[in-house]
Amino acid sequence: MKKTNKIKFSIVITILILANVNLKAQYDAMFTQYMFNEMFINPAVAGSKEAMNVTMLHRQQWLNFPGRPVTTTFALHGPLMNNKMGLGLSVLNERIGKLNRNLVYATYAYRVKIDKKSTLSFGLNGGIHNQINKLSELKAIEEGDLQTSQNTPSLLAPNFGFGTYYSSDKWYVGLSIPRMIDDAYVFEQNGNVKQTISVKPEKFHYYLTGGYVFTLSESLKLKSQAMVKMVQNAPIQFEVNANFLIKEIIWAGASYRSGSNVAAILGVQVSPQFLATYSFDYGLNAIQKYSQGSHEIALSYLFAYKGKKIVTPRYF
Repeated sequence: MKKTNKIKFSIVITILILANVNLKAQYDAMFTQYMFNEMFINPAVAGSKEAMNVTMLHRQQWLNFPGRPVTTTFALHGPLMNNKMGLGLSVLNERIGKLNRNLVYATYAYRVKIDKKSTLSFGLNGGIHNQINKLSELKAIEEGDLQTSQNTPSLLAPNFGFGTYYSSDKWYVGLSIPRMIDDAYVFEQNGNVKQTISVKPEKFHYYLTGGYVFTLSESLKLKSQAMVKMVQNAPIQFEVNANFLIKEIIWAGASYRSGSNVAAILGVQVSPQFLATYSFDYGLNAIQKYSQGSHEIALSYLFAYKGKKIVTPRYF
């Protein structure tokens, strides 16, 4: 085996070891273009577009790297009761090595109109999580290793979360805990696998997000956003990004994730309703030496017809 392949193999095994013995099932997927998929981290966003919105996102992380994370999401949300409520649906599939997991969440938001241009909303989400680890496909160092002789059972676990979201035509701020159930697979001495489900506040992931749109000229706008992720006994993580909107058609910008990567983001506002974007992440850690970066594509469509009139798209 070549030295490079050995290093790749060692890193993959390290990742798998981190998920061994107690296989954690509750963790959050990573997105560079979270700003186009924000309902996944804050249920209060449901209905904020003031029209039905559909978003699909596909991420290939660490391209050309064995066992790399591959994530696909689908989100649908819209307003009800004259924009006083919002309903949504989120679906996620993620594959990392021999792990395959699925999330399905329903979302409800109650929206309070503060004035003509701003709204405060409170959101709840609830759903199920499914995960299976195909450990039997691994090659164990020791023959007869009970932990790798069988797959973990395909079990379901509930989850729920909540959030708040204040938005206007120029800026927004949100705070959320999107997932509050901690579930894991525990290996017993006899090789059996047991699932544990609990609520542990010390493991809550808090998301604080915010953004502002600057009008630089008639043909140029700057959409700036930031996200801070906090969890007890871990370093605070943050992301900042800036996207320029040129003549209401072309999106071009960059993003930075603390201690992890920088990214370039390009998009086309095909119409006031249809947006297509692409991002490329360049890693700032050792993994970048063995991969070709991370790639992400997002498609978003706003069913913004109200009678025969097109509702003006919102930047947030």
